[in-house]
Amino acid sequence: MDLEELRAFLDVVNTGSFLAAADSLGVSRTTLRRRVEALEARAGVPLLKSTHQGIVLTEAGEVLARRGRIMMQETSALLASIREVGHAPSGVLRLVLPVGLPPHLLTPLFELLRTSYPQLRVHARFSDNPLGEPLDDVDMAVHFGEDTPKGPWRSHVVMRVHEGLMASQEYLRRRGTPRSVEELRGHELFAWEAPGDDARIWPTLRGGSFTVEPALIATDIHLIRSCCLAGLGIGLMPSVELPDPGSPPEQLVPVLPDVVGRERPVRISVPEALSEIPKIKQVLSHILRFLEPL
Repeated sequence: MDLEELRAFLDVVNTGSFLAAADSLGVSRTTLRRRVEALEARAGVPLLKSTHQGIVLTEAGEVLARRGRIMMQETSALLASIREVGHAPSGVLRLVLPVGLPPHLLTPLFELLRTSYPQLRVHARFSDNPLGEPLDDVDMAVHFGEDTPKGPWRSHVVMRVHEGLMASQEYLRRRGTPRSVEELRGHELFAWEAPGDDARIWPTLRGGSFTVEPALIATDIHLIRSCCLAGLGIGLMPSVELPDPGSPPEQLVPVLPDVVGRERPVRISVPEALSEIPKIKQVLSHILRFLEPL
């Protein structure tokens, strides 16, 4: 497949018009159209069609666009890997993190990367579903998950965290400490919602589950934790071993720790097309060594 033809096709798809794509690539509209028509001739089927709303993909075009983006990423990755052979990691590392990780947990990771690789810059952003982000805009995705993600990813379990019920001592003094699952129903309950999970179904350590009606459901772990620190209720969330800045030690305590909870693996997944790039391999290996004691 001719890469210039594929790049022209994908730019038309991304911009929605031949004119905008031609401006983006710095070529004439005639040249751009000729490249797309040549690609359609190779494919033997129409890839684009014009509508009142603009240029849209045919069914065959959708298949080619989905796979074509990965092919272009693989090509860029190959060129990048050649340029980086023998050099310390540099440039930008695009990191996608689950929404609401407490900031004090991420600071040591950023410090590690900057200390180890001073030429490396980090572009971190947060997502409700890190694996759902466009593949061409991710170098590493941090996420929770027991199973290896489907699709073009290489995934590593970097640690396992306990997910359980937490509440402030002040809240428990005021409202009482529940001694059973049934007693939870008389309390203010907060639930973190992981991608693909129902936050109303809570796990037991024996592998069972029970249903609750939380007063608050959020994809933001930090919001749930902050509400618990404020003494507003009992929250189900991943636990952390680091103290919260500005809060007295052990302000949050476990609730029903022998009854409610589960382990959640934390994974770092890398797009398969990027997995052999020296920069990605070095940084990932360094992060794994850093997290291993945890």
